[in-house]
Amino acid sequence: MIFKEKLISIISAAIERASADGILSIPSAPPIKVEYPKEEKFGDYSTPFALESARLVRKAPMEIGGALKPYIESSPVIERVDVVKPGFINIFVSLDHLIDNLNDIITNRDDYGKNRKEKPRRVNIEFVSANPTGPLNIVSARAAAVGDTLAKLLEANGDIVEREFYVNDYGNQVYLLGKSVLCRMRELKGEKVDFPDDGYHGEYVKEIAAGILEKYSDEISEIEDEEALIDYVARRAVEVNVAEQRKDLEKFNVNYDRWFSERTLHESGEVIGALNFLEQKGFIFEDDGRKIFRSTEHGDDKDRVLVRSDGRPTYFLADIAYHKNKIDRGYDAVIDIWGPDHHGYIARMQGAVKSLGYEGDFRVLIAQQVNLVREGEIVKMSKRLGKFQTMRELIDEIGVDVSRYFFVMRSMDSHLDFDLVLARRASSENPVFYLQYAHARICSIFREAELRNISYHPENASKDRLDNPESKALLKLLAKFPEEINDAAVTCEPHRITTYLMRLAQAYHKFYTEHRVLSDDPVNTATYLALCDGVRVVLKNGLALLGVSAPERM
Repeated sequence: MIFKEKLISIISAAIERASADGILSIPSAPPIKVEYPKEEKFGDYSTPFALESARLVRKAPMEIGGALKPYIESSPVIERVDVVKPGFINIFVSLDHLIDNLNDIITNRDDYGKNRKEKPRRVNIEFVSANPTGPLNIVSARAAAVGDTLAKLLEANGDIVEREFYVNDYGNQVYLLGKSVLCRMRELKGEKVDFPDDGYHGEYVKEIAAGILEKYSDEISEIEDEEALIDYVARRAVEVNVAEQRKDLEKFNVNYDRWFSERTLHESGEVIGALNFLEQKGFIFEDDGRKIFRSTEHGDDKDRVLVRSDGRPTYFLADIAYHKNKIDRGYDAVIDIWGPDHHGYIARMQGAVKSLGYEGDFRVLIAQQVNLVREGEIVKMSKRLGKFQTMRELIDEIGVDVSRYFFVMRSMDSHLDFDLVLARRASSENPVFYLQYAHARICSIFREAELRNISYHPENASKDRLDNPESKALLKLLAKFPEEINDAAVTCEPHRITTYLMRLAQAYHKFYTEHRVLSDDPVNTATYLALCDGVRVVLKNGLALLGVSAPERM
């Protein structure tokens, strides 16, 4: 059980006991909230219950808090309770509880921090889903890091998660890709062609064209119809691009459970099926030969066309069909991570999902724009000039660990300035180096202990030796790790883990400068080795959630 939930149970039991003893009469208590105080001096946790129940109880909040104080303090996991104006109940956890938690960390190791649910949710999280018309860019890299970290957090919080990539392999952009590649193929054969102005001009198109010519010349020679030829080349080009995107993502330690093809929705009739479903429910009206979704009923600024007057479905209808497919698969929660400038699309999709009858948790998150910055100047992404353009180039230059951490360390709905100079720096200024060095330093302490023939016996740790500000600060942070996972998963805010890990590493550095771990005092050594071990476990587990390695030597 997450400790916050345990505290809610303790407070609930205190209310019941106070009521049974005739001290308080609470006919229907409001939900109990447990929060973190803004300052440590106000306790480890706080509840505004006394303030929120004052009208019901018809007593002053301070009086309610005073009545509950002895009952809450009777729990062995509580050190003391302070009731402060205007009625906050501030709670300090006991050192005994913190030491018990340290033992849990050392015992459970890789499993520490993971929460278990009696009824885990099935969650679908779709992220990146870049058009299969070229290499993944920097914004896709951010979506990949954020999406995979969120998936890991949801899994650690007890859910069953399926990662999904939606391949937009149907429609005009794919047609233009096919046309562009076909033109390059004909150029390679010495033919003179008019390249489409709205086509894809990147060097990679020439590479794709050469590859298709080499592998599929015999099949291509048998296709006489121009449109059929464009479609064939487009399919082959999409195969190449998706394979390359998949390779880049795997290199980034991002692996999907499903690669879903938009084309299959059209070929299976699911796009028209979704339209028919919405028509039967009365959510569609016709105007000038078009079929239109009543999107304004769900907060959109205008109603949206699903079928054009010439009978062609819009992208939005395909997206609705795709979400209906996900809903029909029975997920309890569906999460989409979209790129920048898609805010205006959210209301219509939420309306569509609601119209489809979905009663689960549907969320759309935005992974905002990324600016690559060098010495305060934004780096223009131009492959021709030898500067960063693709996700692959960034990973090759900066590495997976630093790239993933930097993409996650800011809230995904805010713009991110990716500092290329800082990312390369092997010093404490670089947050990734700082965290990895903290883990490696602890590993070196254990290697030194082994060289000195000092046996590690965490069971010999002393409560008295941990009763100091630096040790207690570490113990409290370690105890909050499962809560941080839960909070980050529930709010869909992966960056909270980076903030937590920095606080933990900083607290460890402070402890390390104040206390000698290996000494001639066996009790002291056993105690501080146990504390170091706990920090090592949590640093490693936290970095693993971010997809970042925890080296033992640096």
